[in-house]
Amino acid sequence: MTAPFNHMPSRLLFVCLVCFVVTLKADPLTKQIEVDFGRDVASRNLKGLATRSDGRVLPGPVFTDLDGPKLGDILWVLKPAGPERFLVGTGPTGRVQEVTFNPKDNSYAVKEAAHVTEPQAIAVQPLADGTMLVGTSPTAAIYLVKDGKNLTRLPLPADSVFDFLPLPDGTVLAATGNPGKIYRIDLKKFARAGVIEGKITDDKIIADKGVTVFGEIRDRNVRKLARLTDGRVIAGSSPKGNVYAFAATGGAPVILQENRESEVVDLLPTEDGGFYAGVVATPSEANRISRLAELKETKEGKEEIKEPKPGFTGRSSVVRFPADGYPEGVFAKTNIALYRVIRHQDWLLLTAGEQGDAFGYDSVARRTLTFAGSASAQLNDIAPLGADRYLLLRNNAPGLAVMSFVPAQTRELETKRLDLGQPAELGGFRFSRLRGIDGAALKVEVRTNFGSDELEGWTPWTELKLRDGAFYAEGLRGRYARVRLQIPATATDFQLDRATLYDLPQNRRPTLADFRIFAPNLGLIPASEPVPAAVATLGQLLFPALREGKEDGEKRKGAFMNSQVVPQTGTQLVYWTVNDPDGDTLAYTFSIRSENSDTWTDLAVNTTDNYVEFETGSLPEGLYLTRLAVAEQAPRPAKQRLSYTFETDNLLVDRTPPVITASSVQRNDGLLLISVEGRDALSLLEGAEYVLNNGVHETVTHPADGILDSKQERFVLELPEARAAGATSVQVLLYDSAGNASSTRLTLK
Repeated sequence: MTAPFNHMPSRLLFVCLVCFVVTLKADPLTKQIEVDFGRDVASRNLKGLATRSDGRVLPGPVFTDLDGPKLGDILWVLKPAGPERFLVGTGPTGRVQEVTFNPKDNSYAVKEAAHVTEPQAIAVQPLADGTMLVGTSPTAAIYLVKDGKNLTRLPLPADSVFDFLPLPDGTVLAATGNPGKIYRIDLKKFARAGVIEGKITDDKIIADKGVTVFGEIRDRNVRKLARLTDGRVIAGSSPKGNVYAFAATGGAPVILQENRESEVVDLLPTEDGGFYAGVVATPSEANRISRLAELKETKEGKEEIKEPKPGFTGRSSVVRFPADGYPEGVFAKTNIALYRVIRHQDWLLLTAGEQGDAFGYDSVARRTLTFAGSASAQLNDIAPLGADRYLLLRNNAPGLAVMSFVPAQTRELETKRLDLGQPAELGGFRFSRLRGIDGAALKVEVRTNFGSDELEGWTPWTELKLRDGAFYAEGLRGRYARVRLQIPATATDFQLDRATLYDLPQNRRPTLADFRIFAPNLGLIPASEPVPAAVATLGQLLFPALREGKEDGEKRKGAFMNSQVVPQTGTQLVYWTVNDPDGDTLAYTFSIRSENSDTWTDLAVNTTDNYVEFETGSLPEGLYLTRLAVAEQAPRPAKQRLSYTFETDNLLVDRTPPVITASSVQRNDGLLLISVEGRDALSLLEGAEYVLNNGVHETVTHPADGILDSKQERFVLELPEARAAGATSVQVLLYDSAGNASSTRLTLK
């Protein structure tokens, strides 16, 4: 296919390119900010909606924080134990709570299911016979509990038990930390072990109790376990964050992925033989699960310190491990701590913190999703409730929540604070595209603020009315804006693309940056402006605000500064620089008036040049006041144009030369001293020139009294007599700052 320019006449092509460049040079006064819902909406500000990483809004789950009995100060793990029954491992009192959920009114009841000696019940595994395993920290003990009674306690030669994994043969694997080992538990032998106090340091002793080593890693902790469809057992570690694979019978592991300063927080097998791994890269000073307030020991007991710890500063990711391929990253978030990964239809559900965030990953569209989140800081675990509903464990404050994908009655989102850059008047709010829903069904509201405070200073919500495919409201002004969007419950399958919020920034007055009245009798030959390039750059297309930017202005200014200045009798040159913070086109009117008159004379009217050159021959001598009137021009609408008049420097018109009042020639110690003294009526004296008739020419600009600051001065030339050899006379010129001069000739003795 032939390119469209190939057969275009060269003259026509040049005209087209010039027009194209001129079009690029137009810098519209209206600004716009793109509202990317995937970036600009926080998880907790979503209700019944989801946002996607490409900026779209989709139907999403409803998140409900539940009120109910307290479970504990720190909630570690949530495990299904039967229909609407769940076990929750807690700390720091070493209790396992049994939660019975009532779906009719989103309520729950709590009773204590186990109480262990160690402060943290980190791992819990319900078994088919009604018993449960409990793994603890900071002593790695495994308990077998039935009906609240501890039947078995077996301390392992480790510090923590992090996870359990039931196997098809009826045994259970236990993951430990410090050292990082995996133990296989023979439940029949283990049930007969009884309650053993203290701590065991030898694997040979626990083997007699039905617990044997399945595998071992060099990293300090085995954090998570999972079993693949081919029977292999995969494990995730910390603090390196490696992913390992063990044969079904155990033994030495194979490393599937190596990381650094990370923790594998969850493993999710897939039906095709692969799996997903949730990995959190954690700086050494960061904590994933921490209380909002620390407890400090005092003489009177424990005192709460109110200052919270700094937020999480690590990075979370989800990595897909195909059955026959290489690992592939599918999800990543900075400053977010990931906790759990489970599957919901074609989506992955991800629970996280530090703002109670709930995320997703669409494996078909290969996009990240943000779901409605919690008022708590962390979502530590998630378990299915059935019928597209999930029960979530939350911390800070600890409790339970429900995430429901059942179509919501209320679908709403609110954006974060949108920064317009400067105070502005809001224009239209326009979606780039609506799919599966009509604009008339949407309710769009906006509130504004001139301050950056998240809570104070906001106007009431103002509903925008649909007009010409966009949403408008009159008289909304502010530096910051928030947008609230409501979608009716009748809408089911829809997508809203990114939106654009238009605004007209506050029109700020121009400022006078520089004003110069040059010495008289100088004329200007302006240099030509640089010819605009007949091509456009990609940056000019991507970033329209930079089209008429600093670079172009600097080029024009540089070209003007290269203008030639030549002597021209009777000519006065005045130059100024005016800055407009909004980039408006400016016109200047320069005027003068005598200090004894009230009538202004315009020497330049509505000029776009930043200088004026005029003749002073017709002006009477004396002092003149000057002013520079600046007015904005098109494309700024006439009603919005600002103008300002600057009072500028005084102009002196002086054509009278100074009067020489005294002159003399003296010789002293080999020097010829030639002195001239004079007075000027209007201008300050600037110096004297001495021209000897032997060709010597000297200029003196430093007066005898040391300071050049008066209309009356005395100048003395000290010339070695050798340089004056042969000279019989000298001509002395006394001149003022206006360029006027008087002369006298003196005889040299």
